[in-house]
Amino acid sequence: MKKIAVLTSGGDAPGMNAAIRAVVRRGIFKQLELTGIKHGYEGLMAGDFIPLELGSVGDIIQRGGTILQTARSEAFKTEEGQRQALGRLRENGIEGLVVIGGDGSFRGAQKLVQLGFPTVGIPGTIDNDIACTDFTLGFDTAVNTVIDAIDKIRDTATSHERTYVIEVMGRHAGDIALWSGVAGGAESVLIPEKEANIDDITARLLQGHKRGKKHSIIVVAEGVANGQTIGELIREKTGFETRVTVLGHIQRGGSPSAFDRMLGSRMGAKAVDLLVEGGAGVMVGMQNNQMVAVPFDQALSQPHSLPLALYELGISLSI
Repeated sequence: MKKIAVLTSGGDAPGMNAAIRAVVRRGIFKQLELTGIKHGYEGLMAGDFIPLELGSVGDIIQRGGTILQTARSEAFKTEEGQRQALGRLRENGIEGLVVIGGDGSFRGAQKLVQLGFPTVGIPGTIDNDIACTDFTLGFDTAVNTVIDAIDKIRDTATSHERTYVIEVMGRHAGDIALWSGVAGGAESVLIPEKEANIDDITARLLQGHKRGKKHSIIVVAEGVANGQTIGELIREKTGFETRVTVLGHIQRGGSPSAFDRMLGSRMGAKAVDLLVEGGAGVMVGMQNNQMVAVPFDQALSQPHSLPLALYELGISLSI
């Protein structure tokens, strides 16, 4: 293998640039030629390719987002689009591909593998919702962004003696809400994996108020309910003055944490090693702090499991 390419697809995540940098520099270290594909699978089909040298990835490890830009592609989901993309790779002499993204990006990579093209994936999504890896790229940074917001909001909640509902990302996975809620000392955390009982939540709020507690923080994953709805229910059932903050896309941005920079670096290097060694059709995962190769079929067929022991921990610490 002499020439490989890298692309980012789907939603951006802090640490993607660290992974791109690692793919390029590990590849050049192994005497490979590197190509960057801009705008994900859309750019792949269009032939939006750029050469990547050592200097191309200088001073990017600390930057959020992705220097290759990203996009979602409906056209690539078709057989025609996939064959068009394969043709672009072949005509440019590219022999292997690294795809950085979430489960949708991996399904696209899986299609290329089925067409006979060596492809390796790096799980990049702030939701941490990919099976067979302890963490995905960008999750740690997103949680720290939420923690920073919770700390600031708690100052105001304390000053005004209010209850604050904070809505975070997570349509199908409650990892961001759970980790940030427990680490931020939230009184309640609502996640898709656990049925929410508004009466239990309000009972804990009333119990805390009875012992003199004047403010509270409730963290809600967007997949459970609209934060405004939860805030109105709490206000109706308790009479407490309640405010709602929706953090939205602020969770995707920002300089990646040290953990995500290391994770991106390790995963990027491992992806190149796998391609060089003849590996294909696999995702790089982190298990027990070790880089492992997991077949796409396995990673995509298994449901993501959230450690519910953390949920129980949060309940026991928020009394």
